[in-house]
Amino acid sequence: MDGFFNWLGEAIGNVIRALVNGLHAIFGNLWQAIDGFVDGLTGSLGISDSIFSIAALVVGVLLLISGIRSLVRGGIVGGIVWLLLGLLILSWLIR
Repeated sequence: MDGFFNWLGEAIGNVIRALVNGLHAIFGNLWQAIDGFVDGLTGSLGISDSIFSIAALVVGVLLLISGIRSLVRGGIVGGIVWLLLGLLILSWLIR
């Protein structure tokens, strides 16, 4: 009876180890891809790779998109304001 439970424990342990190794391989490669993307993006723009810089970049791009959408819908003044705010944030960030 002792041999059966030993075998069962080893089998369950091997399955858990294979599952953990598989998940580590998937998410480890995903993390490396994200890290490479952020390094390339921040390197080409000349900004640091901090969370604050990435957040400011996203906000600036979203403001530019809002300005373009406003201009397309016919809101000239609102579009210009959104575009100027986006350009202000991005020019402050990218030096």
